[in-house]
Amino acid sequence: MQQSNGAEVPISKGDKLSQEDCPKNDFEKAEMRDKPYASVVGSIMYAQVRTRPDLAFSISVLGRYQANPGLVHWKAAKKVLKYMQMTKDYMLVFRRTDKLELVGYCHADFAGCADTARSTSSFVFMMGGGAVAWKSVKQSTIATSTIYAEFIAFYEAANHSNWLKNFIHDLRIVSSIERPIQLYYDNKATVFFCRNNKRS
Repeated sequence: MQQSNGAEVPISKGDKLSQEDCPKNDFEKAEMRDKPYASVVGSIMYAQVRTRPDLAFSISVLGRYQANPGLVHWKAAKKVLKYMQMTKDYMLVFRRTDKLELVGYCHADFAGCADTARSTSSFVFMMGGGAVAWKSVKQSTIATSTIYAEFIAFYEAANHSNWLKNFIHDLRIVSSIERPIQLYYDNKATVFFCRNNKRS
C-alpha cells in the first residue's frame, strides 16, 4: 500500500461489516485464498497495541472476521492500511509537566455489531498530554438501550482507571494519583443518572 493515495479515516461512519459479507460459495472462497487478511489484521493490531490508539476500533471490527473474511472485509482492511500510510508520521507525544494527572475519556456505540446487535465500548486514558492506555471491544452482553450500552462502557473504563491508579500508586512517582481520576463522558443521560439516584 506504499503507493496508495491514503484515506482520511480508517473506518467511515457508513461502513458496516457483517457475516453477510463472508464467502458463501467455493468461487468466493477462491477469491480470498491469496489475500493475507489475517496477516494484515495482525500487523495493524501490532501497531495499535504499541502506539496507535486511533486504530483500536478498526482492529476490533476487522478481527471479528478472521475466520472467514470476504472481499468487503479485505477492502476495509486495505482502507485502514491506506489511513496508516497517510498518517505514518503520527506518534504519541508526552510533554514535560510538573502536574501529572491521569484523565480518561470513554464512549460507546449502540448495537453497532450487525451480527449480534452488541455495542462497542471504547476508552482512552491520557497522562502528560499523551495516551497511556486505550481499548475498544465488543460488549459481552446485549444492551437494550443506548443508556445501558453507555453504562457498560463507563463501568469498564472505571474498572480500568482503578487498575491504572493502583499501578501508578505502586510506582511511587506520581503523587497526584491519590486524587480521584477524572473520567469524561459525552452522553447526557448517563451523566445525569450517575449524579442522581432518582428515576422519572
